[in-house]
Amino acid sequence: MPVVASSLHPATSRNAAGGPASSHAEAANSEYLWTLNFGPQHPATHTTLRLVLTLDGEKVVRAEPDIGYLHSGFEKLGESLDFNQYVTIVDRMNYISPLANEIAWHHTVEKLLGIEITPRCTYLRTILAELMRLHDHLLCVGAVALDLGAFTAFLYFFQQRELIYDIVEYASGQRFHTSYTRVGGVLFDVNNLWADKVRSFAKNLPKIHSEVDRLLTKNRIFVDRVKGVGVLSREDAINMGCTGPIARASGVVRDLRKDEPYLAYADLDFKIAASKNGDCYARYLVRMQEMLESIKIINQAIENIPSGPVNVELEGKSVLPSKPAVYRSIEGLIHHFEMIMPNRGFKVPVEELYACTESPNGELGFYIVADGEPRAYRARCRPPSFIHFATFQHLMPGYMLSDVPAILGSLNIIAAELDR
Repeated sequence: MPVVASSLHPATSRNAAGGPASSHAEAANSEYLWTLNFGPQHPATHTTLRLVLTLDGEKVVRAEPDIGYLHSGFEKLGESLDFNQYVTIVDRMNYISPLANEIAWHHTVEKLLGIEITPRCTYLRTILAELMRLHDHLLCVGAVALDLGAFTAFLYFFQQRELIYDIVEYASGQRFHTSYTRVGGVLFDVNNLWADKVRSFAKNLPKIHSEVDRLLTKNRIFVDRVKGVGVLSREDAINMGCTGPIARASGVVRDLRKDEPYLAYADLDFKIAASKNGDCYARYLVRMQEMLESIKIINQAIENIPSGPVNVELEGKSVLPSKPAVYRSIEGLIHHFEMIMPNRGFKVPVEELYACTESPNGELGFYIVADGEPRAYRARCRPPSFIHFATFQHLMPGYMLSDVPAILGSLNIIAAELDR
C-alpha cells in the first residue's frame, strides 16, 4: 500500500494561496505543481506526522504541517487527575525523555504549593534530567543519521539508550514510562549500586560519542546533506518562539539551567553549547556538544549527591508516604488514604502560575489554574515540539524533497507533544 499520494493542479492556483516570493517566481514558470502527502505513516517521519508538500519537480514550494492524528487529550486529563496521578500522563507527552516531563510538572506543582524539595532529591532529579537529555539527543542524532544513510551511528547511539533505560528501571521499577517523581520527592530512593551504574555509563559514553563524532562530523556525505540546509536565522528563531538546541544553534544563547537556575544547576559547572549558523549541521553539533556537557553535569552531581531523605517531611500532609510506611504501619496507611480519597487530599492555594524547565528539546512549561482542590482546575502545557513544528513551513520552501528528513529530523518533533 502506498504511503504517499500526489496530484497535479495549475501553478497559478497555488501561487494565490501565498508563500515565499522566490517560490512564487519559480512556480510561475512551471506549468504544474505537485501536491504530495508526506505521512502520516511515512517511514521517514518516525511517528504520526503529516506534511502536505507542494512540489515544483523535486523542489519544495510550500510545506504545510498537519497535526491532529493522536487525539490524546493530555491537558483535559489534568483536570480530573490529582497532582500525583497526572504524572502518568505527562511522561507520555514526550515519550523519548519521559522523566524530563515529570520533573517539569512537579517542579510547577511544588512552586504552586510552596514546597522546597530536599537536597538529595534536588541532585537526584538533576541527574535524571541530564540522563533524559542524553536519551533524547542520542535518538535524535541517531535517527537523523539513519534517515540520511548512516546506519552504524544509529546503532551505536541506540545501544547507549538501552543503558539509560536500565538505570531508570533500577531506580523506578519501570523501564519506559517511569512515573517516578511525586509532589515533594520521588517514588523510591536510590542506592550505591544505582550510583555505580550511573558512574559506569558516564565513563563509557564519551568513547561511543567519539566514535559517532568520527563517523559523522567530517563525513563528506553527511555534511553535504545537512550543512547549509534548513537555515533558521537568529531573528526568526526569536520571533517564532524557538528554545533549546534549535534556538541555540541559531545564536540565541538562552538556557534556563543558567538563566533561571533550578534544581542543583546553580552548584554545577557546565557550558552552554551554541552556534550562529542555524542550519541542520549546527543543530547536530549543538546536540553533540550538549551530550558532553550533560556527562560533565552527571559526573559532578553523582559524586556530590547529599545524604538524607529523598522526600520532604510529612508534616504538611501534602506528600504521599513511602510504600514501606503504607504497607507496614497503620499511620502510613491512614495518611495514604487521606491523600488519595476524593473528599480528602491536601490544601491547595487558589491561584494560577506558570513554571518551566530546560527539557532536551527546549522550554517545557506548565500553566496551572488552581481552585483549592488537589487537582488542577485548568492545566496547560507549553511543549517545545509544538512551537518548533510551526517553523517547518518557514524552513522547507526552496529545498529539495530529499532534504525533508534532514530538516524534520533536526527539529526533533515528538507527535505526542503536538496533539495534547
